[in-house]
Amino acid sequence: MTLRPLCLTLFLPLAACVGGNTTMQLYPLQGEIAEADPTTVISATMENVAGTSGPLKFRLPERVKCEGTWSSLTPKTVSRTKGLSLTWKKTGGEVGGETRTEARVNDGELYAVCSDGRRVQGTFVIGSGTASGTGQATDTNGNVYKLLF
Repeated sequence: MTLRPLCLTLFLPLAACVGGNTTMQLYPLQGEIAEADPTTVISATMENVAGTSGPLKFRLPERVKCEGTWSSLTPKTVSRTKGLSLTWKKTGGEVGGETRTEARVNDGELYAVCSDGRRVQGTFVIGSGTASGTGQATDTNGNVYKLLF
């Protein structure tokens, strides 16, 4: 095995994990989609779930392509330190800062525009440091969806 295929074998799986993706399920509760087939499940891909926002992509029935953005309001706490240290290991002073994500349930929103002109928007709650949540969305054609991810 040459060095180039070895590098591709080792690093491509790592590159695919940067940012992370998760799948969101949209379950039609009301509207034309639920009336046509109440067992329909629409699978959406949320990208960059390690961050606080990212692209959202899915297809509605009849191959209607939708793309948009999801965003979560994740609070962070910031603490700063400064002072003088007179030890052998730390002479001079110390200045620093730390940013942490608070463990709690965070609010989020999603918005997407579809190829047939319809718009989908919704809200959800998501746990800090997780890629799972629940919520509800509606579209401009009168459909209502339950969101689970």
